[in-house]
Amino acid sequence: MNRRNYIKSILAVGAVGVTSVSAYKWFELNHQVDSKQIADKRAIVAELAELIIPRTDTPGAKDANVQDYVIGVMTYCAGTKEQNNFLAGIQGIEDYAADKFGKDFLKCSLKEKQAALKHSARGTRFSSPALNRVSDRYLGPPFFSRFKTLVVEGFCFSKPGATQALAYDYVPGSYEACIPLKPGQKSWATK
Repeated sequence: MNRRNYIKSILAVGAVGVTSVSAYKWFELNHQVDSKQIADKRAIVAELAELIIPRTDTPGAKDANVQDYVIGVMTYCAGTKEQNNFLAGIQGIEDYAADKFGKDFLKCSLKEKQAALKHSARGTRFSSPALNRVSDRYLGPPFFSRFKTLVVEGFCFSKPGATQALAYDYVPGSYEACIPLKPGQKSWATK
């Protein structure tokens, strides 16, 4: 066999491999999701949200029922690809907890839950912005960044988040673009 034919055959095998992996990933991300699958993750979503916005002197994500907001958005507003990314991300966290700690995620200690969430956050982005744009376009946004966005939105839209954690001005007087904040003053709840 001469060198040209050998290189052609290697390139053909590589192209078939890349195509088959891409087709598998596309079918995996585009299969229909049952809304019950998303609703069954409510307890895990609540724990993950509480890790992102824990209770301190202000209410946490569980106090604001952020898990209901996240589940609602994923069930009624998200597309199939985003729903599959969401379920795959939660499954990845559950698998990491089972492999690393030998127990269910909900039975893990706080440090173990934080380690599982950090592991999920680390594997979400590429170092190249161009690869990130291509990945977001064809595979959808990564689980962790989308989940974190939903948790913050749900918290800020909730009554405890808007009234107790943020400075809420029910009827703002006038728009002032730049206002100096006093030391320790909360940020605005509305923009």
